[in-house]
Amino acid sequence: MHRFKTTWFRDPTEPDLFINENAVRIRAGLLLFIPLFMVLTLFYVFYTSPWIVDPATVKQTFDLSADYHIIYSGHMERRIIEYTPQTWVLIYAVFDLLAGMTVWTSRFSPTIQLSAFLARNRPSEWKPLGPKRFAWGLGLFLATFCLVFFNPSVFAQGINTVFAHDILPTTVNYIPYQIPVALVWVCLAMIWMEAVMGFCLGCKLHSLLVRLRVLKEPCHACNNLDWDAIARKRAG
Repeated sequence: MHRFKTTWFRDPTEPDLFINENAVRIRAGLLLFIPLFMVLTLFYVFYTSPWIVDPATVKQTFDLSADYHIIYSGHMERRIIEYTPQTWVLIYAVFDLLAGMTVWTSRFSPTIQLSAFLARNRPSEWKPLGPKRFAWGLGLFLATFCLVFFNPSVFAQGINTVFAHDILPTTVNYIPYQIPVALVWVCLAMIWMEAVMGFCLGCKLHSLLVRLRVLKEPCHACNNLDWDAIARKRAG
């Protein structure tokens, strides 16, 4: 019960929260499967043929097209993509990223609980939560954008209902496919660097914004001193 309540936090009652970096990297490794799934989905949709041809029905017509290509006839079906599995995976990604933002909600994230459990026997490496929140915010934007891309009509209907006007079309995907293809690779790279290299790109961007005084951040390094080790060094 204690581990369920604290998850990966050093002390959930601290004014400035710190989380276990080892658990964060394990969680990133678990979430890595989500952008991989999206990459495979987008590759299948945009870079493979949408037509299913029955080879047994293909016959030569002995005619030529205007550019002198041989014309064949046969039974063909156009592939229809149904994005329900991708939608539910992205909904979970949005939920999990939001859950990590606070102490109370993090308890209900299966990946956070699992990563904290797997990191229990390793020496903890405490890092401030603020930069991680910023990085997860970027991931949240990417996941939400992909969710809209896979469900354009639902999103368009919602927007049109709110504004009582046909702002977005509901019969076509108004988002160019190049955008989600690029963003999903960015998301995959960010999670891979966090899980494998321990490099948090979102945290570096957060640090840059703090230096530019766009964001305010306390000196967390001052709050993470090992006073017991300092006392032992002075006594020695």
